[in-house]
Amino acid sequence: MTKTWLVRSALIVVGLAVVIQIVPYGRRHVNPPATGEPAWTTAAGRALAVRACFDCHSNETRWPWYSNVAPVSWLVQHDTEDGRRALNFSEWNRPQRESDEAAETVRKHEMPPALYVPLHRAARLSTEERHALAEELDAIAQ
Repeated sequence: MTKTWLVRSALIVVGLAVVIQIVPYGRRHVNPPATGEPAWTTAAGRALAVRACFDCHSNETRWPWYSNVAPVSWLVQHDTEDGRRALNFSEWNRPQRESDEAAETVRKHEMPPALYVPLHRAARLSTEERHALAEELDAIAQ
């Protein structure tokens, strides 16, 4: 009885995993052209932003393999769209809603998000790197 229930449950889970792949959201991986970057004060500051921020806050997103597999693809697509709307280093020629708050979110360890960092080792920032990135973000927000 228990074995039959486990087999049926496993088949239902596998079936649902296959069916949700049909949902079209989450695989529209578009990187629009860059129209303007900030006036970075240092190459090292830009490099830190590329490492820790650009996947969600630029038009230079690197889409990993799991960004094609639902339901994770839904989360990745949603986070990238939200990130670009809030702050986009590739479209600095338009007003950036959160440019004046970016440094503070880095200082408070709110960015990069805790959920993002384990899968993106390059986004892990030392205390010194976090400070340098926050200083760079303060400088370009002016």
